[in-house]
Amino acid sequence: MADMQVTAPVRGERTSGNLATAANWLGAAMSLALIVGVSVWGYRLIMRDVSGVPVVRAIEGPMRVAPENPGGQIARHEGLAVNNVAGTGTSAPPPDQIVLAPQPLDLTDEDLPVAELADAPQPELSEQEQLALASLREDADSEAPALALTDIANADDPIKALADQIAANATPLTDIEPAPETGVFDTDAEQEVASTTPIIPVSVPGVARSLRPAQRPADLQLASLSAPIQAAASGTAEVDPSDIPSGTRLVQFGAYDSPDIAREQWDQLQARFGEYLDDKDRVIEQATSGGRIFYRLRAHGFEDLSDSRRFCAALVAEGADCIPVVSR
Repeated sequence: MADMQVTAPVRGERTSGNLATAANWLGAAMSLALIVGVSVWGYRLIMRDVSGVPVVRAIEGPMRVAPENPGGQIARHEGLAVNNVAGTGTSAPPPDQIVLAPQPLDLTDEDLPVAELADAPQPELSEQEQLALASLREDADSEAPALALTDIANADDPIKALADQIAANATPLTDIEPAPETGVFDTDAEQEVASTTPIIPVSVPGVARSLRPAQRPADLQLASLSAPIQAAASGTAEVDPSDIPSGTRLVQFGAYDSPDIAREQWDQLQARFGEYLDDKDRVIEQATSGGRIFYRLRAHGFEDLSDSRRFCAALVAEGADCIPVVSR
């Protein structure tokens, strides 16, 4: 007969199975509660939007209440009738109680001016204080012969009187012997100094008289200043506007009432921008506008439009007027 083996559940395995079942039921309950809560919240949200905007009731009573006793000190300018006039425009009613202002503070003796303190009556001294003061004065007079300052002040020469009193008890010094004569300023010494001065004799070859540089001419600076202007004026060529073909690139500096004024303006530009106008020709063109005759000051000698624009850009950067134009 064969043996049959029966396996029985182990005690530990049965306990773990019960815990797993309980955890499953607990998770299901929490999921169900979450679903119900979300459903209720969604329903309320929908019903609130459908019914309208909710109205919040305000809290009854004032929002801020001033304390009965705020503490601190009341400022002196508070409670005045003039403040009510500035705030509301009308005067305040008369108060129920009127209180006088405090009396002003009195000054002490230390606060008085020096002149008033000097004029004030001196306090009377007792007999003991007067005796002590008299003894102090006697001791001061008997200790050393003090200088009579009153006599010095009343003397005709106070400095001499003070010097006499100081020298009254001084020991006289011995007689001072007169200083021997050194003979520094004697005639013999002067002759010796003159004899030691080196003098080159005439027989020695060389320069007998030192040369001095000649004075600078007074007109040297004027000549140096006028030379560039004359050279610039002489080197400027003026071109007739009728000889310039149509479409030639020019630059215009301005319009003036007469040709002389235009030439003066060219000379000023030549002095300021000589390096730019050296290879340029002057052009003075007559024009009429509104019955008024004027003269245009222009410069000739540009290759193309870019050249004239670069020229005007350089002059405008220095503060001069310059416009690229085309002859017609």
